[in-house]
Amino acid sequence: MESTDLKTVCVTGASGFIAAHAVEQLLQKGYRVIGTVRGDDSKYPYLTSLEGASERLTLAQADLLTEGAFDELLTECDYVFHTASPYIIDVKDPQRDLVDPAVKGTIHVLEACKKSPRVKRVILTSSIAAITDEPDNHHVFTEADWNQKSSLDRNPYYYSKTQAERAAWTFMEDSELGFDMVVINPFIVIGPSHGPSLNTSNQIIRDIMKGLYPTIMTVNWGFVDVRDVAKSHILAMETPEASGRYLCANQSMTMTELVQFLKDNGYQNYRLPMINMANHFGTKVMKLLSYTQPKGVGTYMRTNMGKKMQYDNSKIKKELSIEFIPAKDSVLAAVEDMLKWKHLKAR
Repeated sequence: MESTDLKTVCVTGASGFIAAHAVEQLLQKGYRVIGTVRGDDSKYPYLTSLEGASERLTLAQADLLTEGAFDELLTECDYVFHTASPYIIDVKDPQRDLVDPAVKGTIHVLEACKKSPRVKRVILTSSIAAITDEPDNHHVFTEADWNQKSSLDRNPYYYSKTQAERAAWTFMEDSELGFDMVVINPFIVIGPSHGPSLNTSNQIIRDIMKGLYPTIMTVNWGFVDVRDVAKSHILAMETPEASGRYLCANQSMTMTELVQFLKDNGYQNYRLPMINMANHFGTKVMKLLSYTQPKGVGTYMRTNMGKKMQYDNSKIKKELSIEFIPAKDSVLAAVEDMLKWKHLKAR
């Protein structure tokens, strides 16, 4: 690969959970970084204080929904990490609040890349949500799978991620482009946060520890460390042969395993669920109770409980040579980080 000294990477939504780690790792490797944010630099001391930031990090304001907002910025960039996208489970207007920002924002960034004389590759942050919104006991998911079940009514966040990635691949069919695109599809992203806001995936662990889930349910999650997701973006950028989609997930844990692991590692004083409903009868009861929950939460419960998520992460390990941080280490890092940011109280 060419020297990083003169290479510039744009990271959209630079203040985000994954993006901030990508910014940190890019700076550590000697890249110049342009990060797009909302508001002025003073709002993001956790970015401006990173090692190398004073010399090689520029924060710029750019609105995803404004056509042309990225045109000038990307004339200086060799690579683009497009990470910015809303992550909200319950919204009043899914089209306006989720789908439009995700799709239009992605297309606006790609249009700016097309106009840039320098951009060589775009790394798009998609999601497992674009692969499926529902586990399947009889199917192992891979990069070849597409989510065909989500809609504005069913898991609209998943639908927004699917629509955004599909729109991106359709855009890339343009033969006039001077750049290519690689997509990262992470599963449940957990771990330490550079910023003070609570990541939605870490919040799952926090809510379990705070007693918001009184029962243990038959669900499982494919965890991946946020630092590995950031690393996978850089590996996808630096590996010339990288292509297509990469399912980015490490290890699965059931809710039963997660709760027991937290108990075994000194967090037994928290309000961890005591009632074990991780069985056939319990799943039936919890599916009925799911109708009392907010729409997004209820739909998630009904489409995920009682099923085992199975996936194949061999492509990313083989082609990008990534070695994942063990999922249990990521869980502990997430808990300690939430204690640091006071999302959890020490007990």
